[in-house]
This record gives sequence, C-alpha cells and structure tokens, in this order.
Amino acid sequence: MYCNLPPASTYCDQYGYILQLLEYGISPYQGKTERSLRKPGEPRCISAEAAEALGKQLKICGYKKNNEVTDLYLGEKGLKEIPDLSQFRILSHLWLNNNKIQNLTMLKHNCCLTELYLNNNEIRDISGALKHIHVLQILMLHNNHLKTLEKTVKELQGMQHLQTLNLFNNPMSHDRRYHLYVIYHIPSVTLFDRKEVTSKERVSAVHIYDHERSLVLHSIGFGKKIDEPFLPKQSFCLTPTKVIRLPPGCEFGNHLVKIPYENPEHAVLVRAMRRSVMEFATVDWEKMPTCEEKRLGSNPEKRPERLTIKFR
Repeated sequence: MYCNLPPASTYCDQYGYILQLLEYGISPYQGKTERSLRKPGEPRCISAEAAEALGKQLKICGYKKNNEVTDLYLGEKGLKEIPDLSQFRILSHLWLNNNKIQNLTMLKHNCCLTELYLNNNEIRDISGALKHIHVLQILMLHNNHLKTLEKTVKELQGMQHLQTLNLFNNPMSHDRRYHLYVIYHIPSVTLFDRKEVTSKERVSAVHIYDHERSLVLHSIGFGKKIDEPFLPKQSFCLTPTKVIRLPPGCEFGNHLVKIPYENPEHAVLVRAMRRSVMEFATVDWEKMPTCEEKRLGSNPEKRPERLTIKFR
C-alpha cells in the first residue's frame, strides 16, 4: 500500500502530517496502488512503513526544516524500500540496518553522506547506487546478498575517503580473491571487515594484482638489493675465460653455485668492487694558523695539510 505526499510547506511537515493521520486512525492510502495515485511529474509515492518510520524519526529529533536534517535512524523498522530523502541535502549519517531493503536507487541524491549503515538487509546489487557519494568514510554492507565481487568493488573503488568497510557474510566473501582484491582496488580502506589492514597485506595485494609495480618497488633504485649473481662487465676483462667443473666431493664452503675464476686477481678485484667505499681524512693541526695569526697575517709559511685515505 502506498500514499501520495500531501502538499505542505516543508518536507518535514509532509511526513508530520502523514504521521498525524496514522495516529488518528485515518488511512492516507485508501487501497490504491502507487501507479494509480501518482501523476506525471509528481514525486514518487512512499509506503506506509517508510512514511511512518520517517515521520516518527523527524518528530523525535525535532527537525523542522530540510536543511536541519543531518542524522536519520531508520534501522529495525521492517522497511522494504528506502524513502525518498532527496530533500535532505546535508544528510551525513544514515542508519538503514536490520531491514528488508533490496534496492538502493533512492540514495542517488544524497551526496553528503559520510556514514552509511546498510548491514543486515537483502541487498543483491549496489551498481549505480553509491559511486556518487565521494565523501563516504564508513560503509557497512555485511550480512547481505551481494554475489559479484567485481561489480561491488567497481562501485566503491572511486571513494577516496572510505576508511571503514564491512563486506563479510556476503556470498562474494567466499571468493578466494576476496580479501586482497578489495584491499588493492580500494587503497584508502584502513579497517576492513573489523580488522586493520596491515602493510604486509598491501604488499601482497600489489604483488598479485600489479606484478610489474611490485618488481619496481623491490628494485635497487629504491634502496633494496637485488638477489642476482654478480656478472663482471667485459670492459674490465673480468669475465671467466674457462669454467672449472669441480668433481663431486671437492666443493669448497658454501660456494657451490659460484663460478671460480681462472685468474685469482680477477676474483679479488670482483670482491673488492662489491664492498662499500670508506674514506678517512685528517689534518695536521700544528700547521693550522691561530685566530690571532689570521688577523695579523703573520706566519704565512704555515699551510695546513690534509691527508685523505680512501679504501674499500
């Protein structure tokens, strides 16, 4: 059963009027359907449950004007649909949990939402319903019927401020890619499914879904060592001229996979080139002019000597 909103000066007055009719036992529906009541250009009709729940909430909070409504609690009201909330332009906190909601299309005009609680409903798809909410920070969608992981994440990956996200107890959460897939495609999330996202999980997600970037991050250009054997350049003439095959039982130390050099000097030079460069400098302070000598310009023969030693 549905009703048309009666004419009123403000949206809050409209729902207050509906609530008043319900309190006096007067039915604003008269057994008509939504299609028969609504005329072209008129706003969408609203169900009795939604009108009653919204009217009570507005009355409890004491809202009188549209631009005053920032928080609405419509949880546990048995709602099967979301009432039209487009008039509440600054609505930021909305609770719709523990209902029977399946469709989220009525949220297209609420772009200022920062917290949205839709858990424990019957939502099967969110495509095209939430991607316009760019300032959303907390989103609860657990205990629903979301099946497709890619479609759900695609709707949310444009939210750069989304920090807390719950998607557990949905059919898509059984996908083996689920956890790392969400972490990679929605990098702003810091608390996912009631657990803090660790740096190790982010690295694993990048390694799986962007392997080329993972190789760059682990390259020597970012101060990390590449585990590859050292191969001397030909310009230094350090390449081995002959590979010596050691017979079984003649291996030395832990160098089983290293190639010995025919010329021992080459091996020494290669090892020296892989060491860090260290430099020490010292000055003969006996030959340093004092402040008075600098001021008077005396003892010009004194010149400080600096000794520098550099080695690997």
